[in-house]
Amino acid sequence: MNFRSASLLATLVLVACAAALLGLHALIPREPVLVGVQVAAVALMLWARVTFGGRSFHAGANPTEGGLVTSGPYRFVRHPIYLAIMLFIWAGAVTHHSIPSLLVRVVATAATAVRIVSEERLVVERYPEYADYARRTKRLIPFVL
Repeated sequence: MNFRSASLLATLVLVACAAALLGLHALIPREPVLVGVQVAAVALMLWARVTFGGRSFHAGANPTEGGLVTSGPYRFVRHPIYLAIMLFIWAGAVTHHSIPSLLVRVVATAATAVRIVSEERLVVERYPEYADYARRTKRLIPFVL
């Protein structure tokens, strides 16, 4: 399986995971602080989308023309949208901690990891300067990971 196909499959898995968490009534937390985390995750996703522009609305990892984006939230992490997804999905784990919902969150995390790896492999082919950007900018957690 190539990176584009793996990325597309991972996207479908992420959508299925979100639907499963909704079906389990385990996506939205009961704690106000955790709802705040989800609101912050949505704000981060919107900031990243606005910074990146309209050229990125596709399901598979498909590097587009227009240059490497390193401003906005991309100054701090290489994958702010995936960080936002993880924050949103895992915020519900504190108040909805069943085995099925935990398994769905783990699968969603694995699918996100597939998206990240696939996207990075494809982006470095199109933008050689990505390697330098990757050396100085963490993937998901500023200064850590």
